[in-house]
Amino acid sequence: MTAATAPTPAASLRRRSIGGLEGTGELLRLAFRRDRVLLPASVLGLVLLSVGSAQATLALYPDDASAAAGLGGVLANPGVVALYGPVSAHTADALAVLKTVMMGAFLTAVLGLVVVRRHTRTEEDEGRLELVGAGVVGRRAPLAAAVAVGVVAVLLASGISAAGLVGLGMDARGSVAFGVAWLTAGLASVGMTALAVQLASTTRGAAGLGFGFLGAAYAVRAVGDSVPADDALHALGWLSPLGWAGRVEAFGADRLWVLALGVVALAVGVAAGVAVLDRRDLGAGIIPARGGPERGGRLLSGALGLVVRQARGTVIGWTVGMLVGGVVVGGLLASVADLANDPAVRDMLDRLAGSAGGVEDVYVATEVRFVAAAVAAAGVALVLRLVAAERRGLGELVLATPTSRTRWYAAHVAVALGLPALLMAVLGTTVGIVGPAATPDAPALGPVLGASLATLPAVWVVVGMAALLAGAVPRFAPLTWGVLLVAFVVGELGPTMDLPSWVVDASPFAHVSQLPGGSFEAVPALVLLAVAAALVLAGRAAYLRRDAV
Repeated sequence: MTAATAPTPAASLRRRSIGGLEGTGELLRLAFRRDRVLLPASVLGLVLLSVGSAQATLALYPDDASAAAGLGGVLANPGVVALYGPVSAHTADALAVLKTVMMGAFLTAVLGLVVVRRHTRTEEDEGRLELVGAGVVGRRAPLAAAVAVGVVAVLLASGISAAGLVGLGMDARGSVAFGVAWLTAGLASVGMTALAVQLASTTRGAAGLGFGFLGAAYAVRAVGDSVPADDALHALGWLSPLGWAGRVEAFGADRLWVLALGVVALAVGVAAGVAVLDRRDLGAGIIPARGGPERGGRLLSGALGLVVRQARGTVIGWTVGMLVGGVVVGGLLASVADLANDPAVRDMLDRLAGSAGGVEDVYVATEVRFVAAAVAAAGVALVLRLVAAERRGLGELVLATPTSRTRWYAAHVAVALGLPALLMAVLGTTVGIVGPAATPDAPALGPVLGASLATLPAVWVVVGMAALLAGAVPRFAPLTWGVLLVAFVVGELGPTMDLPSWVVDASPFAHVSQLPGGSFEAVPALVLLAVAAALVLAGRAAYLRRDAV
C-alpha cells in the first residue's frame, strides 16, 4: 500500500499561481523601473506638443472672432479635415487644439502599443519571461502588469495635457474633453495590443498587427470625417478608435461619454488576450511565423542583404505612407494662398519654418520638417533591430560566420540611414509633382526635393544617437524615442513657445535650412553630418569592445 504524500507549501503555491495574477505587483514595479526614463520623456513630449501648440495658436488668435476669421475657411477644406479631423467649433480654443487632437491621439495610441508590446511579447521573445515564469508568477501576471503600465502611461499623457490646457486659461470642460479624446484612443490601443501580442509569434509580428490596426483606424476615420455629416460613410468614424477621438469634439460638443467606448475596447481586448494566452504555449502565437524558403537567394549572402530583407515590410509600408502624405500636402497647396491674407498665420509659419519665399514655400517647409521627424523614427526603429537581433540570438548566429562585428553593425546603420533618404526623396518628388498641378504658385519639383533632402543631416543625427546607444549600452537604446520626441518638439515648436535660444539650438531640427524659398546653409548641414558621423563611429567602437547582450 502506497502512502499519500502531502504537497509541500511551495508546490501548493505554485499550483495556485498557474493561470493567476500572483507576482503582478513585483512585475509592475520592475516595469516602471525599466521605463523610468522612457515613460517620463514620452509623456513630457506629448504634453509639450499639446500645450505648446495651443499656446502658440492662442497667441495668434486670442478671441473667437479672430480665430473664425483667420482659419475658419481654410480648416473647412476636406483635405485638412481628413488629415486632422473635423473642426468642432470656430472658437479660439477649438482651433488651438485642432491639429493636436488627432496627432496626439495617434501618438498616445502608439505609446500604449509600444509599452504593452515591450513588456509582453518582447520579453517572451528574448527569454526573460520564461525565467520570470519559473518563479512564483501567475500565467496572466506579465500581461496584467504590461496593461497596467500602458494604462498609466496614456492616462498621464492625457491628464497632464488636459491640466496644461486649463493652465493656459482654456475652457475647463473642453480641456477635459481633449484629454478624454487622447485617453480613449490610448485605452483602445492598449486593449488591441494585449490581444495582438498573443496572436503574433514574434515581436515584429505584434508590431505589424498593432501598427496595421492603427493605420487602418486612421484611414477609416479619414474617410468618415471627410464626407458630409448626412452621408452614410460619415458613420465610419464611429468604427475607429481614432474616429472616437475626433467625435469627442473637444471645445465643441465635448462628448465625454465617448470615453466609455475606449474603456469597453480595453476590456474586450484584454479579455480576448487572456483567453488566447490561456490556450497557447509560451513562446508561440496563434499566427505562426512564416517559414522561409529552403535556400536563400543571393541577396542573403551578406549581412547587408539580410538586414535589407528583414526591413522589406518596413520600407514598403513607409514608402506608401510617404506617397499618400505627399499627395495630401501637395493637394492642400491650393488652399494655402488664403493664409497669406492673415498676417498672424504668416507670422506663425515664419517662426516655424522661416520667412523665405512665398506662403506656399513656407507651408511646404513646415510640412517637410514635420515629416522629417516621423522619418527619423523609421531610422531609429531600424537601428534598434541590431539590439533585438542580438537578444533573440540571430546576431550570435550571424557573427559565428565569417561576418565581422563591423559589417553587422554597419549593415544596420546603413539601412537606417538609407531609408530616411529614400522616404524624403519620395515625399519631395510627390509634393513637387502634385503641388504645381494643384496651383501654379506651388514650388517646383527641384526646390521641393531639395527642401526634403536638406532635412537629412538632422534626421541622421537622431539615427546616430540610436546607433551610439545600441553599440555602447543597448539596454538604454530605447531612450532614443524620448530623445527624438523632445528634439522634435523643442526644435519645431520651440520658436512659437518662446523657449530660450540655447534650448532650441540643442535640437538638430532647429538647424535645417529654410527651404524652399531660401538658400541652403552649408555650414550647419556639415556640422550636423559631422556630429552624425561621430555618433555612428563612437557606437561602432563601443560595439566592438562590449560583450554580447
